Amino acid sequence: MTDTRIRVSALTPRMDLGPREARHLHVLRLKVGDVLRVFDGQGAEAAAQIAQLEAGRAVLTLGEAVSGAAETPFPLTLAVALLKGDKLSDVVRAATELGVARVQLLVTARADAREIGAQKLLRLARVAEEASKQSRRAVVPQVLAPISLTEFAWEGQLFVAQPGSQGRIMPLLDWAAPVNVLTGPEGGLTSAEVGGLLERGAHAVTLGPRVLRAETAPVALLGAIAAFGQEDQPRPA
Repeated sequence: MTDTRIRVSALTPRMDLGPREARHLHVLRLKVGDVLRVFDGQGAEAAAQIAQLEAGRAVLTLGEAVSGAAETPFPLTLAVALLKGDKLSDVVRAATELGVARVQLLVTARADAREIGAQKLLRLARVAEEASKQSRRAVVPQVLAPISLTEFAWEGQLFVAQPGSQGRIMPLLDWAAPVNVLTGPEGGLTSAEVGGLLERGAHAVTLGPRVLRAETAPVALLGAIAAFGQEDQPRPA
């Protein structure tokens, strides 16, 4: 079996691939009879054999199920303020590698942008898909269109990165329900925004003694969870 992984819409006995995927197989110099991995972006992954390979089309046949990278006990969501340039792409890529199930974009008082176009949202979704392939996850995170901070609702726990806070995420983290983390834009969230979230049950947590850039803060917070926050945690039945 090669290390190649292809996302498909569903794991079925016969899977037809379009020109983009077929071209990728040609670039990798794969041929009929070679075995690779397919995943559906929802957690299922299996071996598959190339049955046909043409210039603009390929057909795969389904093999045995295989185990993908371990996921968190309950979904992990990153809510992040809109950032300028390619910063959001960097955040989405790292967040995917660190195990998030979805990325919710937010419009905040100091956000670098008030909206993003449909094409940029599609590019972010492709970044998440490529990062899932690279990190060997069978789940591709959703990248959700921006909403206002007041519209953001969550299940389980919400941890807000807030400079100067005394709270630490590890003693508070509980995987008995979904976990959400939220980071602001350059300049941070306003005191009113933080206060509103705390009134709704969020926890303000520190990221250490330094003030981090807006694109660094979510990676630091998710990295702490990935490294230390899942040990010996029960998984739902």
